Amino acid sequence: MLRTLEIRDMLIIDHLELSFQPGLNVLTGETGAGKSILLDSLGFVLGWRGRAELVRQGAAQGEVTAEFDLPDAHPAHEILEEAGLPGGDTLLLRRINTADGRKTAWVNDRRCSGEVLRALSATLLELHGQHDDRGLLNPRGHRNILDSFAQTQDLLVDVRRCWTAAAKAQKSVDDTRAALEAVRAEEEFLRHAVAELDQLNPEAGEDEALDTQRRQMQGAERVRGDITRAHSLLSDSAESAMGDAQRWLDGVRDISDDIGLDAPMAALARAMIELGDAQDGVAQILDALDFNPLDLEACEERLFALRGLARKHNVLPDELATYGDTLREKLHALDAGDQNLAEQEAALAKARAAYEAAAETLSMQRHQRAAVLDSAVMHELAPLKMERAVFKTEITPAEPGPDGIDAIAFTVATNPGAPSGALNKIASGGELSRFLLALKVCLRGDGDAKTLIFDEIDRGVGGATADAVGRRLRALAQGGQVLVVTHSPQVAAQGAFHWRVQKQVVDGATLSQVVPLPEGERVDEIARMVAGDTITKEARGAAKALLTAET
Repeated sequence: MLRTLEIRDMLIIDHLELSFQPGLNVLTGETGAGKSILLDSLGFVLGWRGRAELVRQGAAQGEVTAEFDLPDAHPAHEILEEAGLPGGDTLLLRRINTADGRKTAWVNDRRCSGEVLRALSATLLELHGQHDDRGLLNPRGHRNILDSFAQTQDLLVDVRRCWTAAAKAQKSVDDTRAALEAVRAEEEFLRHAVAELDQLNPEAGEDEALDTQRRQMQGAERVRGDITRAHSLLSDSAESAMGDAQRWLDGVRDISDDIGLDAPMAALARAMIELGDAQDGVAQILDALDFNPLDLEACEERLFALRGLARKHNVLPDELATYGDTLREKLHALDAGDQNLAEQEAALAKARAAYEAAAETLSMQRHQRAAVLDSAVMHELAPLKMERAVFKTEITPAEPGPDGIDAIAFTVATNPGAPSGALNKIASGGELSRFLLALKVCLRGDGDAKTLIFDEIDRGVGGATADAVGRRLRALAQGGQVLVVTHSPQVAAQGAFHWRVQKQVVDGATLSQVVPLPEGERVDEIARMVAGDTITKEARGAAKALLTAET
């Protein structure tokens, strides 16, 4: 419920504070007094797109603040939580518009975007005018109205869940079919390539190992002869010479011990040991270089085969093993694809059947409750002096979707024998207003906590019809909050709270004011609405009669 509205420096309003109440709140005033400015300002703080220039001339910025009560179960709490904004039992909206057009908004003193404001406004307030296109004139909104009356929320949740499941199952089938078709197109290549890879059986790192082995064997042919000659010299000439030298020196030492042969003889012994080590090392190298020429040929053939297959498939030789695994997976998917596709198609059929059953249940509920809605609206039309009109909810098959299988449109015939047709083609402005009121009264109590605003919805009607409109508005406000901007005295008399919008000139500037009316001034305001500028005794009597009649 809207509690307060404070406006500063917007159009012809310098400063205005309003406190609204539950029930029917009535705003009256002469044409041009500024009633539409109130709605523009309220729409501004709620993030609605409206006039481009709202700041009062000469002011640096305009500001609007609105305070709403939020019950615990109000849907605005979910939006606040999702946006990371503070909640509570009170919602304070504030928005500023600078003279250069920049706009800044706060929710409970936390900065927010216009998108958040608009999301909140959808849960807080509903504005209806004579040319309302939010529900009645827009056939796309008729289904929502019927569903609200029929209380199909749980059925709709089930239908949307089944629709999502069926869409997901359809996507799985489509993806599997596309994948199978793509694999089948290259099946011959896959089987041939996998056979080649299986025959070659490449291993990771094999290319480098083969290349190293090949280089070693190629190098061995060049160096083996030199190493063999060196080994021969070490084994034959060097060993024999050193052995002869050792024997000659031993003979000399046997003859004479004091000529200093101990050190040279020890060195020669160490040299003989080192020579043995050298002989063993060179022998080992010769053993390592000893290979069969056929091994070199086999190594080169394997290496060339790996590199040739890698070039063929445009991968690195070390990637052949992984590439082969990928091709095998594709073949496996192809071989198992038909079975997978059959299983997915069965799941899709099951999901579609579940959707069709849920959609059919929803459709049956809509058909049943549509008849009740038609009867209820017809009952409400009688007090609105449209007892001869016919209201009918037409439900026709529609393309299946997340909201079911029904296309819903409200049709009317305003006179007996006249053909029925769409509301926006048949009903006049005044008639449309009364159809809207009838629907709103029928939908009252559906759990919607919105404040309803009717902007001159009674235009084009008068007398007993205007009185009936006012009574419907008052009934609609029971247990909730309704704001109505009206020029009709019959409607104004039904209000529980009455404000007059008026203009006055202050220091050469025209300003708009909104004044709460006590009972005595209320009589004069309604009398003005009856008689015009000159309030007569008869007009006051008529005003008192209207106010008395509403009780």
